[in-house]
Amino acid sequence: MNPTSALIVIGNEILSGRTQDANIRFLATHLGDIGAPLKEVRIIPDVRETIITTVNEMKARYDQVFTTGGIGPTHDDITSACVAEAFGVPLELHAESAALLEDHYGKDQFTTARQRMAMLPRGATPIKNAASIAPGFSIGNVHVMAGVPSIMQAMFHAVSPTLRRGQPIQSKTWYALGIYESVIAAALEAVQNRYPDLDLGSYPFKRADGRGGVALVAKGSDPANLAAASEAIHDLIAATGETPIEGEPKA
Repeated sequence: MNPTSALIVIGNEILSGRTQDANIRFLATHLGDIGAPLKEVRIIPDVRETIITTVNEMKARYDQVFTTGGIGPTHDDITSACVAEAFGVPLELHAESAALLEDHYGKDQFTTARQRMAMLPRGATPIKNAASIAPGFSIGNVHVMAGVPSIMQAMFHAVSPTLRRGQPIQSKTWYALGIYESVIAAALEAVQNRYPDLDLGSYPFKRADGRGGVALVAKGSDPANLAAASEAIHDLIAATGETPIEGEPKA
């Protein structure tokens, strides 16, 4: 069994629509590549009780949990304190992280606000940040990272070697022009029933020239089952009288 992963996106700015999240796709892709597929994503506000409750629930349900957002220097960056509370440990200045930040900013510029970024739950392991020095951290099966995409990605690459892994998730895609989901729905369901461990999806599309169709995707970690399901998808498209084309639809 592959390990399971979940993501908690923390930030009022995401829920209000002010900021568009750019981290979900990155994490879903990279976690799939290491065989630790993303099974759930929750987007929650900067509210103490909500963060604590969500962290406690998801760390009990999944093998590893990632959070993004809320670890900066401002008053609404409360993720670190909430994660500490979820684990029942104090939030305290992490000496090594503080020294790195002080060296980076200079002693005179290592303000109280910047010191907040060196406050970690007791027992947490810092996640190195090659993009902007201020660390994320890991505690238990929870990995806390920044919300800014470039910084989050740097943190993910730093923590990746420590993550639980399984068989990489692979995918096969076939599409055809001129078919509709209603035409292939029953046949696709039959394929899904034959391969319950795979994730089969149907995705309508429309090209710039106005022509449309459906792309059928099979995802999973078992190469033999994936190959067999891919062949079945090819055949069910062909049975409609249209030509199956391998890969993603062209724009």
